[in-house]
Amino acid sequence: MTHVELQHITIGYGHRVLLEDVSAAIGGGRLVALLGRNGTGKSTLLRAVAGLEAPLSGGIRLCGRLLSATPAHELAQVVSFVTTEKVRIANLASRDVVGLGRAPYTDWLGSEDRAVVDRALNLVGMGGFADKPMDRLSDGEAQRVMIARALAQDTPVILLDEPTAFLDMPNRYELCTLLRRLAHDEGKCIFFSTHELDIALTLCDAVALIDPPRLHLLPTDEMIRSGHIERLFDNGTVAFDASTRTVTVRR
Repeated sequence: MTHVELQHITIGYGHRVLLEDVSAAIGGGRLVALLGRNGTGKSTLLRAVAGLEAPLSGGIRLCGRLLSATPAHELAQVVSFVTTEKVRIANLASRDVVGLGRAPYTDWLGSEDRAVVDRALNLVGMGGFADKPMDRLSDGEAQRVMIARALAQDTPVILLDEPTAFLDMPNRYELCTLLRRLAHDEGKCIFFSTHELDIALTLCDAVALIDPPRLHLLPTDEMIRSGHIERLFDNGTVAFDASTRTVTVRR
């Protein structure tokens, strides 16, 4: 089943068009990285898919439903969005933050909701931190809690805007390995923006590459062979080596 479908959408702000007449489809059980140079519309595209910003034209369907015709309380049961904002509220326990993900379903946390929250924390390896205040967590731990909140929201589509920001290299790989496992084991469509080209090409099932005003969406191996990455990221100082999937610096 197609979880995210872009139907001839155009996005931008003011008089500036970032993506024009873009169509693409992403199914469930897949981890997809969104790549592009700064200012080309990665965050804007994610916000449009999340229903936070309307495209200038065209439509977006989530799990077959037209986003613009879906009421907000129903949309919250289809898509969850993890932003780059740090949540550091003093005395707010991790379990309470994750519990906010149950808001689309209930006004009160019953036993079933608590079971969902506990499972979400365990899935991201944070079960032992349930009672620990958010302001006492490391950046990596806090990011895992926010992903757990998205899991507790129990949506088929999970969007993340640069989830590896503020993390060191080992934690970046660990987090994206977690996202890959969640996509494959839980059947989620996980779509995230990143600047980590090596992580995207190593761990993701497919890559969406913004090539203004177009969007290329290909399985990872096909994207590597396509030549799009070399063309967009080769600026005379750095070059992409498709054979090793790495960026090299020219001296």
